[in-house]
Amino acid sequence: MKNLTKQIVIALILGIAIGLGLNIFAPSAFGPIDTYFFTPLGEIFLRLIQMLVVPIVFVSLVIGTASLGDPKKLGRIGGKTILFFLTSTAIAITIAMSLALLIKPGEKGLIDTTGVEYEPSEAPSVVDTLLNIIPTNPIAAMVNGEMLQIIFFAILLGVGLATLNKKTDLIKKFLDQAFDLVMYVVNIVMYTAPFGAFGLIASAVGGAGWDAIKSLAAYFLVVLAALLIHLVVTYGSVVKFMAKKSPIWFIKNFAPAMSVAFGTASSGATLPVSMTTAQKRLGVKEPVSSFVQPLGATINMDGTAIMQGVATVFIAQVYAESLTLTQLLTVLLIAVLASIGTAAVPGVGLIMLAMVLQQVGLPVEAIGLILGVDRLLDMARTAVNITGDAACALYISETEPDIEETSELEESPVTQSQS
Repeated sequence: MKNLTKQIVIALILGIAIGLGLNIFAPSAFGPIDTYFFTPLGEIFLRLIQMLVVPIVFVSLVIGTASLGDPKKLGRIGGKTILFFLTSTAIAITIAMSLALLIKPGEKGLIDTTGVEYEPSEAPSVVDTLLNIIPTNPIAAMVNGEMLQIIFFAILLGVGLATLNKKTDLIKKFLDQAFDLVMYVVNIVMYTAPFGAFGLIASAVGGAGWDAIKSLAAYFLVVLAALLIHLVVTYGSVVKFMAKKSPIWFIKNFAPAMSVAFGTASSGATLPVSMTTAQKRLGVKEPVSSFVQPLGATINMDGTAIMQGVATVFIAQVYAESLTLTQLLTVLLIAVLASIGTAAVPGVGLIMLAMVLQQVGLPVEAIGLILGVDRLLDMARTAVNITGDAACALYISETEPDIEETSELEESPVTQSQS
């Protein structure tokens, strides 16, 4: 199937049309159809791809870290990666707050706050986040999908393999074969992507409805504008001036992964596809991709930071509260730090937003104002998140010429397709 990307895009368009059509013309029929068709269809695809996330993150990170060899090289690349992620997240939220302050999507009187409710889950403290990076039981971390703990353990094992070198050749060969096996399963699962994308977008659009989109149009458009600016200007500049590549070439070739990210709204679920796409279509060296992209799927959340920046200013405007420069800087700092502990799953940005609102004295229940369109925006910001990971991987791959390829991946259906 050589046109899988086109099929995913067609499925997304059909899903939007059918979901919105049912919501407008047959709202009573949408509930049963969503419950017994759209949601299960999307959930089957999500479960298929999510079952591969832990194996591919663990195996690829161990291989990627071991392939870097010299611990000094690992430290240099790790430092460049984390600095890139933190800087791009700070830029993202600065763009978001600046745009929201300029356009003022939440001007007093335009939004009805009557009956608005939201019960946030408790966000982990900074200390807990740092402590939770170290697993007490690596196997339990894999069972529970604790990505930061898995990453820590995988990098530690990778350093050990690199240090012991030839003594661990058998283990390296086993991990290489395990990676090839996982990617083969990914190739098979990707044939279900158009059906999953259709079910997920139809459910999201039909559930949100036209009324919710209209009432929050200003907020919706400001978030989308900030995402687009960050994608084109920030990542485009990285690709053009740091990786010395064409931004148009970059977007065109990475489009298959972006379409899957949009459908799943999960950086973690999209990781197998985004890694394969970066390696086969962007030419990112496998050790770099295996190290940078799993790390980015866990700690690089530029799209989520943009939502938090716009939402905070939006809510302040709705309640006629003026944010001081200190409060704006607080939002920026918290959003950057919170992105490190944000899990790569749908909707988790709302939990982090609750923590941000609490710090600047805004009502947490106001999150209820944006719930109607958050699922749709979650899809868009996930596509931005994984694009940032790929841009970072491309930049590091192009600026680290002494890193050698380790093995060739079999090209998956999604990377074979032409956008």
